[in-house]
Amino acid sequence: MSEPTGVIHDIGYQRYTGPRLGRREVFGALYLHGVRTAFGLGRSAKAKIFPWLVVGIVLMVAAAVTAIRSQIGEVIMTYAQFADAMSWLVIFFVAVAAPELVSRDLRSGVLPLYFSRPLPHADYPLAKLLALVTALFLLLGAPQLLMFLGAAFTADGISGVWDELLDLLPGLLYAGLWAVVFASIGLLVASMTGKRAFAAGGIVAVFLMTTPIVGILSVLPSQAANQLAGIASPPTLVQGVGLWTMHDLLVTESNTADLDLGAFGPVYALVAVALVAGCVALLLARYKKVAAR
Repeated sequence: MSEPTGVIHDIGYQRYTGPRLGRREVFGALYLHGVRTAFGLGRSAKAKIFPWLVVGIVLMVAAAVTAIRSQIGEVIMTYAQFADAMSWLVIFFVAVAAPELVSRDLRSGVLPLYFSRPLPHADYPLAKLLALVTALFLLLGAPQLLMFLGAAFTADGISGVWDELLDLLPGLLYAGLWAVVFASIGLLVASMTGKRAFAAGGIVAVFLMTTPIVGILSVLPSQAANQLAGIASPPTLVQGVGLWTMHDLLVTESNTADLDLGAFGPVYALVAVALVAGCVALLLARYKKVAAR
């Protein structure tokens, strides 16, 4: 019998000799990929339809507001009011983006690959949360910048531009508040399931099905209950914080407040902070459990 023979082929495999990146670079890559995913970048054309439809709508509204203001010479919508008006679109944007950020990884079972690298279990959800906050802030903030540019070109001198800038900054902060609260809630709900449809439905339910509770509390024969009613729903909670901190920018002659906060403005702010902190804590606990599997 002839002895078995074998041949070793050199197909060019080599050891990696480049720089080995660490935790910061991994976090940054997750964050950047998350922002791109929220807007459908780097994915199929079908995945881009809804995010960019929402972007197109908010930009068209901002352009229309800017054009009308340039024609009549009056402010028809402040920057903060713009964020309020677009909040219903933010709900559906979160319902689509949040499951894409976390539910897909849960369903495909790739999280053990992430956690096998120098990536603490807390970094993954925090990177995804920061990415979603950034996406929502861009969604509400970029149209406000468009409105500002249009107003700046028609302003009376440098003092007019400066006054416009002072109106813009609270509007951007308000947009950031919407982004932080909605992203925290949406990502927590999405992290509970690997099925994107269930995650999207759960997110919409949390935001919209709490609204009737506000209506019920608003008609109770108790002034305190009426004034605290907005706490029961995330959108009205954010609006309550906005009314307390920037009342003059949200309430005008043409736009009256739906909420009566009374003396409970600080309570709205504390509840908003507690809500965000609670959502982040639960999100970290969720991924600590996933990493331990």
